Formats: sequence, C-alpha cells, structure tokens
Amino acid sequence: MNPGDVVELDVKVAALAEALESHRLGAIRLRGQDWFAWATCGGSNAVLLASETGIAEVFVDRDGVRVVTNEIESERLRTEEVPDRLPVVAFPWVDEPRIDELVSTGANLGSVASDIPGAGERALPAELVAAKRRLLPAEIERYRSVGRDAAEALTETLSRVVPGMSELEVAAVGAEALLRRGVDPALILVAGSRRMELYRHAPPTAEPIGDRVGVVFCGRRMGLYANLTRFAWFRPRTRDERAAAEVVAMVEADAFDASRPGATLGSTFDVISRAYARLGHAGAELAHHQGGTTGYRSREVIARPDDPTMLATPLAVAWNPSLPAAKIEDTVLVSDAGIEILTADPSWPTVAVRGRTRPDVLVRS
Repeated sequence: MNPGDVVELDVKVAALAEALESHRLGAIRLRGQDWFAWATCGGSNAVLLASETGIAEVFVDRDGVRVVTNEIESERLRTEEVPDRLPVVAFPWVDEPRIDELVSTGANLGSVASDIPGAGERALPAELVAAKRRLLPAEIERYRSVGRDAAEALTETLSRVVPGMSELEVAAVGAEALLRRGVDPALILVAGSRRMELYRHAPPTAEPIGDRVGVVFCGRRMGLYANLTRFAWFRPRTRDERAAAEVVAMVEADAFDASRPGATLGSTFDVISRAYARLGHAGAELAHHQGGTTGYRSREVIARPDDPTMLATPLAVAWNPSLPAAKIEDTVLVSDAGIEILTADPSWPTVAVRGRTRPDVLVRS
C-alpha cells in the first residue's frame, strides 16, 4: 500500500470502530460488493458481477476489522484484493455456518448492523453511510483514473460504430473497450435511431441502430462507478435535435451550479425542475430520474423532491437531464473548489456551456 492508502484504511477502520462504540453494537457486517470495496480501499469480493453480495464480507467487532471468506477464495483475496493490514479469516467452504457462529459471538455484546441486514440485524448507522459518500484523497485519485478510462472507452466505441451495426454489436464493442482497460461493464445501454425516441433506459437489442445511436456506460473499477452518456449521429443534426441537446445541457448547467457544499439533493432536484420549465419543458423531470450521488454504487442516492441528503463534500454526483433522443451525463467531483468532470476525454467533441467544457454530439456524416 502507498502512504495515501494507509491513511485511507486508518480513516475507515476508525469510522467503523466509532460506529461500533457509539451505537453500542456487537458487530458490523459489510456484505455488499459496494461496502466491501469501500472498507478494503478498492478491493473486490465479486466473482459473479450480477450479485449484490460477493464471496467475502468485512466483519467488525471488539477484536477489530477482518475479512471473512472461505478457503477457496482466501489466498487470492490476501494476494490481490485486501490490504496487507487487514487479516483474512477463512473457513472450509463446506462449513460456512461457522460464519454465523462468529456473528453470534459479536451479537452477545450488542445488536449486529449490516448493509444487507439479515434476521435480527439492523441497518448501518446513518453517519457511516454518509462517510461512504465522502471521498478521501486516495479515492479521488482512483476515481479520476477510472473516469478517464471509461470516457476513452466510450469515445473508442462510438468511433468504431457504423450505421449497419445492431445495438447488441455496439454494446459488444463497448464491453470490449471497457474490459481491455480493466473496467467492469456494469451497465451498457444502447439505443438506435428509433428506440432513443421512445425509451430513456434502453438495453441493447438486435435492432439496427440506423442513422444515430446513444450509449450509456456505467463502468466500475476498484468499486467506483464512472457513469456517462454519449451520442453519435451519422448525418447532420436537425434544428430540433440541436435544440433538445442545448436544453439538456442548460438544465445540467443549473444542476452543476446548485451542486454546492451544504446543498441537498432535494434542493438540486427543485433547481432542475425549474430549469426544464424555464426552457419550455415543464414536467420533463418526471419522465426519467435526474441522477444523484454516485461512488460505490452507480447511484448511491437518486435525487427526489424534498430529499434531505446533504452534499457533504468531497463527493461524486452524476446528473442526467434528458428529453426524447437527448441526454447529457458525466460523473463529477463536487468539492469546495467547485465541479471537476471525472469522465472527460479530450478527444471527444465539446461545446462550452456556462464556462464549462461539455460533451457535444459526435457527428460522422
């Protein structure tokens, strides 16, 4: 571990110990892939990506913090995923009920809290959940890296796409571009010319893309999600298409301006709603969620009216204003210094929006 990682682990172990003590807990179990990555400073307990949990959990009690797994996984976790200072406790894979014995021992000293509570367990304390959203310096550096690679992968994807391809073929190009960069393709949405007018969330199909395509990436590395959307046109855009892109960019600009330390998700959602109305699209916020905080989940919290979730900086957000066939999305860092775009690729065409460099549509006519 480098010195930054050592500090990160110390901060997280201290936060877990404080939660254990202040809430008089007997134990804390972190079972989800997101919480495991957070507690292990970017480690992974994932084998099957399409699962909320993994093959190990982080267990905290009065004896400290440790990783609990089975003997199939233990050596690989020690070598590749878990910081040296975190012990790994392994049980035979046929004897996993012994994990329950470990939990029961902790429960004798107080209740057990978990990110995925089982029978008799309680939810994690709110301050620990908030701590997960606040990014430490080492996490920010990892986020910059995955954001840059995800953006470059999407640029590569839409540079390779041709009109005769199907949506599934576009998704395959995108998955390859992400995986080659060591980024998990957690989500790839692809909508061709017909379907982008109909659906905001469009899993790829065998339908040909036609003369335009929109692609959404949610790429994950070391637990952190890079979320972004880009469009490519294979003909000149119409006046209405350009106008729709300008509207969503202006809505996003208002959202960025409102994303300040101490603001809430609810207040930012209100700003977004007013922006749509001002720009002639009142109620458009109801056609699709507008984004929210991100980090160790693609969306940690989705913004809703009156949501009290505080933007306690530094943290990551991903707003995604949209209209039919128009959307804008990047993952950004919100800090005392302002907004930093994490998913930017200098080779992608851009447009200036209220002093910020924002992605334009790639036109390949």
